[in-house]
Amino acid sequence: MTYFMMNRSRSGISPVVATVILVAIAIVIAIAVAFWATGLVGIFTRFEKLEITSAYQDPDNPDNIIVRVRNTGSSPTAIAEVIINGISVRQADPNTCKLNVGDTLQVTITTSGLQGGVTYEVMLKSTGGKQYPTAILANIGNTPGTPQITAVECQAPQAGGGGAGGGGTGGAGGGTGGNQTETGGNQTRT
Repeated sequence: MTYFMMNRSRSGISPVVATVILVAIAIVIAIAVAFWATGLVGIFTRFEKLEITSAYQDPDNPDNIIVRVRNTGSSPTAIAEVIINGISVRQADPNTCKLNVGDTLQVTITTSGLQGGVTYEVMLKSTGGKQYPTAILANIGNTPGTPQITAVECQAPQAGGGGAGGGGTGGAGGGTGGNQTETGGNQTRT
């Protein structure tokens, strides 16, 4: 009998304490997995969204189209291609046409010429493969057909300017003006 008593006094932890320890370890592991999964979700739920804030024919150089675009998504992107009327394609330099989150970029598209009174569909294609179309109405020009794109330049937008302010060549608020379409306010100024 002393053998059983001696063996009993050397026994391990009670089943209740063992259960509490196992539950605590399970909770700690669950919290660690939850934090890890939340980090993964944040990485995989980033999205690209570009908003074209204005597009117009440059009143100072009628062969140019000016498109201002803003990145309203949660992931940086770049403009890879510019397409006019679904035909003329020009590769843009993704290194100079980068858009970080919240950035605005002015894309100047130099064409072989536009024809006055014709609406052109301009589409920007991002490095993520998404397409962002807009339309511009050319006020000036006499080159028939679909224009060829000869250059695409990207830069930070300049404050003021003929087309951006709608003033154009006739001074502040008057004259021929830059045909500007503002998609945010759904207005067209001529």
